[in-house]
Amino acid sequence: MKNIKIKTGTCLRLVGFVLLIMLSANGLIAQSAAPDSSGGKHKLMQKFRAMKPVKNTFDDNYILDNQTVIVNRKKSIQFDIQHRFGVVTNGYKDFLGIFSAANIRFGMSGVPCDKLMLGWGFNKYNLTWDFDGKFALMRQSEKGKGIWPLSITAYANIAVDSRNKKNFVRGVDRLSYFGQILIARKITKNFSLQVGADVSWFNNVEAYINTKGEIIPKRNNEHFAVSVMARYKCTDKIGILINYDQPLTKHLTDNPHPNLGIGLDFTLAQHDFQVTFSNFNTLIPQINNFYNQNDYKKGSFCIGFNMSRLWYF
Repeated sequence: MKNIKIKTGTCLRLVGFVLLIMLSANGLIAQSAAPDSSGGKHKLMQKFRAMKPVKNTFDDNYILDNQTVIVNRKKSIQFDIQHRFGVVTNGYKDFLGIFSAANIRFGMSGVPCDKLMLGWGFNKYNLTWDFDGKFALMRQSEKGKGIWPLSITAYANIAVDSRNKKNFVRGVDRLSYFGQILIARKITKNFSLQVGADVSWFNNVEAYINTKGEIIPKRNNEHFAVSVMARYKCTDKIGILINYDQPLTKHLTDNPHPNLGIGLDFTLAQHDFQVTFSNFNTLIPQINNFYNQNDYKKGSFCIGFNMSRLWYF
């Protein structure tokens, strides 16, 4: 397979440009909170403590194939069902992939304390269990109510391949990891934008033995990528979603393809349903970013959905 040339500098400039738009949109409210000569520092701290987070930057923890900056409120539990069908390129033979092999994930997450969400999931792909955590580092404040223009959230997971032990040389070969920093801004009432920087790590990567008898890995253990996501609310209950993931790391062979996704988001008080159309076909972020061989330029998209139910206590 022909290697993909990843233009890292171009991707980083794109992310920087998007961040600039997010910061400049509607003006930075931080200027209004600048300290003055008479107790200004104290007033600044009071404003910081009193700032009210902007509501509904996104309507769910997910945008298609990625996490969002959203952390549900304290003492809540969310149940997720995610589903990805096969690629649509076979056409009517498997009805656009719907009758093909599919990937499914069931997940549960809870918020034991403010800003911290913990969860777990079980995936059909390699019978993989995942355990994750998400922490809201900062939350965008409402205009005129504080000093912070962005929402920043950290996300991480660990995934365990639970197939038979004959598939692994060592127990740690079952493990993979994913970490991500998400930065978002609700630019208008209806439009929100998010960028993300992430790293994936696999303890076990495929290798080959060269003519000198040396073991040469086909891929790096680590993989870096960036993502850009957006949501536009058409009505109070319907939104349009866009997601793009660009790999940055170049491996020796089988470089992953970028991911392009579009979808619709249907939101009720405690339910969220997303119809997805993207070329990521698994439901674990490090596997998607590391191994994706579906090329959107060749029409290798997968139909799917994300469905969630939220309870408050």
